[in-house]
Amino acid sequence: MPRPLTATIHLDSMQHNLARARCCAPGTRVWAVVKANAYGHGLERGMRGFADADGLALIEPDNALRLRELGWTKPLLLLEGIFDGADAQLLVSHGIDSTVHSVEQIVLLEQARLSGPIDVHLKMNTGMNRLGFAPPAYAAAHARLRAIPAVRNITLMTHFANADELEHPRLTIREQVARFSSGARGIAGLRSLSNSGGVLHQALLARELANDWVRPGIMLYGGTPGGKSASEFGLRPTMTLASEIIGIQDIVAGDTVGYGSRFEAAEPARIGVVACGYADGYPRHAQQGTPVLVDGVATTLIGRVSMDMLTVDLTDVPGAHVGSRVTLWGAGLPIDTVAQAADTIGYELMCALAARVRVLEANLDSHG
Repeated sequence: MPRPLTATIHLDSMQHNLARARCCAPGTRVWAVVKANAYGHGLERGMRGFADADGLALIEPDNALRLRELGWTKPLLLLEGIFDGADAQLLVSHGIDSTVHSVEQIVLLEQARLSGPIDVHLKMNTGMNRLGFAPPAYAAAHARLRAIPAVRNITLMTHFANADELEHPRLTIREQVARFSSGARGIAGLRSLSNSGGVLHQALLARELANDWVRPGIMLYGGTPGGKSASEFGLRPTMTLASEIIGIQDIVAGDTVGYGSRFEAAEPARIGVVACGYADGYPRHAQQGTPVLVDGVATTLIGRVSMDMLTVDLTDVPGAHVGSRVTLWGAGLPIDTVAQAADTIGYELMCALAARVRVLEANLDSHG
């Protein structure tokens, strides 16, 4: 029999969250971001969960080819572009769009002698300071791309650093939009500005965010980049990580639990051992007090997370027993809540799911 630990993927919630993205940004086309194995949900599940998207966006060229093999016929976009001249011809032969964010990538396309047309997305650095051309250099980069015979359509693109916080003290989304408008002035082409934060705040920034395409990521998986909770935005969890109690210990005051004896009981307590550890993707650095559900009752993590197990406080869950269901995040326990308590972000929890965890599929309603 397999371990009781499972990650259940809710394809219906993925579909629901995609519909929410469309509602937030009406009239735009949607790139559903499926990088990092669809945020740990599985590439093929991402394709099915976001089947209604206008296109899929990702980082990995090999996974773009895999999506074509799986039957995806709509647009694909490489968010970091190509890494080698040999990749350029793949754009033509498989109908893949490519981001262009550096002079070096323009050179690759100039030298590629492509056999057919390609569509590219020219990235502007408006303050994120990772990838892209500075606003004053943008028009020249655009002209150079325009001169390549194989380049057909050029979408104008940027990426927001703080779209979850409209009035960030260092760099606001409005400042980035202003920089984009300045750098793109007079250049024709579709616009692609908003990530999840921009999409979720589209209604408040309707005048500034003139998107033709949006690129939601974390919101499609039931998390938020910050600010309000996912449920407040009408989003539903897409991954439920659940296990069972596999052992129970009754301890007295002064007893300790786990490696390093980090937890010491101040009074008699009942401890449940859960089949899940950091080798499964649960964060080792999760603090005591990180929320957990046992048979639907809220309790907390105690002691240090080990490779294959973690321990929870059952003192106030008198009905708990070996075999009781434990929800570590997902349906009934928002992943962002767990992430915040563990001093991380929901993105990391999703993406860290280990290969040894059994993955199931079910409608969210079937799991509470």
